[in-house]
Amino acid sequence: MNQKVNEKLKQPAESETCSLEKATEHANDLKVFVDKEMSREDAEVKSKFFKALADPTRLRILTLLTMREICVCEVMAALELTQPTASHHLGILENAGLVKKRKEGKWVFYKLADPEKFEFIRSIVV
Repeated sequence: MNQKVNEKLKQPAESETCSLEKATEHANDLKVFVDKEMSREDAEVKSKFFKALADPTRLRILTLLTMREICVCEVMAALELTQPTASHHLGILENAGLVKKRKEGKWVFYKLADPEKFEFIRSIVV
């Protein structure tokens, strides 16, 4: 964003007052800024990612998957979950791009989509 627009956006904050008139005056510049920095689509993707991480059961499932690829039945046994509950959590993790699945006959196996990404997440939350 150019220097002139940056200066205009700082004005309300530096004056320590904010009014509807001042906000409206800079609304277009603020919209341009936020759209450039994070589109609605990017925000939706990131929101799914963080929502998936916001559940203790899903964090524990991800931890299990750091060991190896795991069958749904192993997730159920390790975390004492019903099949629908395990599948629900795994579906959310898959939808967020955190895990990948593969079918082998009637069995479904899950693994981390990006182990390095999970190690980064783990380093933040541990």
